Amino acid sequence: MGWATLSVVVFFAVWWWLTAGAGEARIMSPTVLPSPRETFSEFPSLWFDSALTRNLFVTLRRVTLGFALAMLVGVPLGILAGCYSWIRALLAPVVIFGRNIPLAALLPLTFFFFGIGEWQKIMFIFVACVAFVIADVTVAISEISSRYLDTAYTLGANSWQAIIKVLVPLALPAILDSARLLFGLAFGYIMLAELIRFGEDAGGLGNLILVAQRRGPREHIYLIILIIPVVALAIDRVLYLLQVQLCPFRYGGAGWLNRGLRMVLHAWDDLKSRILAPKPPFDQLLTAPASTPATPAEPPP
Repeated sequence: MGWATLSVVVFFAVWWWLTAGAGEARIMSPTVLPSPRETFSEFPSLWFDSALTRNLFVTLRRVTLGFALAMLVGVPLGILAGCYSWIRALLAPVVIFGRNIPLAALLPLTFFFFGIGEWQKIMFIFVACVAFVIADVTVAISEISSRYLDTAYTLGANSWQAIIKVLVPLALPAILDSARLLFGLAFGYIMLAELIRFGEDAGGLGNLILVAQRRGPREHIYLIILIIPVVALAIDRVLYLLQVQLCPFRYGGAGWLNRGLRMVLHAWDDLKSRILAPKPPFDQLLTAPASTPATPAEPPP
């Protein structure tokens, strides 16, 4: 915490030094870089006149929906690609294309396919993140040691049980680490999608930056640039706390979220065992038919 605080102090000290003085006496012109005092003095106008909270909520909603859709599609595909080489080979061209194509080049295509409304911005985040999700989940599954699978198969697990009850729980910490990192990247991607505003709805933080660039004040641009990482850091810390509670075997802690999830899964297994009764020859192995006489035990030699 001390070194992190020092980093922030040095940043603001350099900013103050570059903008100290009046007018042309500054190292950086006030039209290029306003001073910290000038920047933060414009915060009330950003809050009230530009509806900061409403635009921030709109941006968070778009990022959350688009990223949730990417996780919903990418995680199952990544798990299957990590388990089966033919699925990994099948998805490899899509993943390579999605990870290397410039996102700015995809932006016009999303306008053509999804219009310029909310759905376009959500799908832009989905397209920008889903290839990274598939790749990271594939790596997380592939790095699990085979000895865990050997143990599961020795205890009688089938392929589906080995995937759901062995591979996925062991890879979950790495998957959640990747999700936290990619969510921060998605927060940056949304700025591109918000360059166009639709109707009278709030345009988001990206639209506020565009408006400040065209009409001013310039201080709003720097304020939004400072607000975005603060909000992203707060969200990252919340996700990390949930990750710690979900994976106490890796991070320690009480693991209340893990215990709750285990209770739900155990209840589901119990319900399945009641609905799906054992089938022969399992029943026949438990109890012999009544008509079959018991075989007397042979005397010892």
